[in-house]
Amino acid sequence: MLTGILGLLQLFVIFFYVGLFAIGGGLVAATFMQQVLVEKYALISAEKFYSMLAISESTPGPIGINLATYCGVELYGPVGGIITTIGEILPSLIIVMLISRFFSNFQKKPLVKAAFNGLRPATAGMVLVAMVNVFKVALLDIEAFKASGSFPDVFQWKQIAFYAVALAALFLIKKMHPVFIVLAGAVFGMILL
Repeated sequence: MLTGILGLLQLFVIFFYVGLFAIGGGLVAATFMQQVLVEKYALISAEKFYSMLAISESTPGPIGINLATYCGVELYGPVGGIITTIGEILPSLIIVMLISRFFSNFQKKPLVKAAFNGLRPATAGMVLVAMVNVFKVALLDIEAFKASGSFPDVFQWKQIAFYAVALAALFLIKKMHPVFIVLAGAVFGMILL
């Protein structure tokens, strides 16, 4: 990754790309960010990225924009946060402005309907990929498994137990607000680290 102005420009282009193609919400954007920042350019480690994703999910606001801002601040400070946020938001702003101008003329056309119907399963698949990646990092320890070769070592039992208790609490205690689960998860994570 380049540094300085060229690095910020490259960061803007990366997040513009993410914002342009991440149709379906924040978790789809997170999947794109993970592919680009972690897998393609190795700018952020997988563990750090998923910690950032967890924090972005638990802070108010859209997860994709929260995560973009967090990534930018992590890589280039406050200026990076501003650049990544603008890069993430700009494609949606442009597309919404264009669609609002012309959509009423095209919304009943079969091709437009088919395009929107095709986006639904693709979006569901992207959300599923994000969910699987979060579960892998949060609940599995692949490195411990590689080191020992023992199948039980692949599971992070404390995290799995907390996840099961939190999930049961959400479903069994009807009046419990999810924010309490998020706070309990934060405390659990701090104790575990």
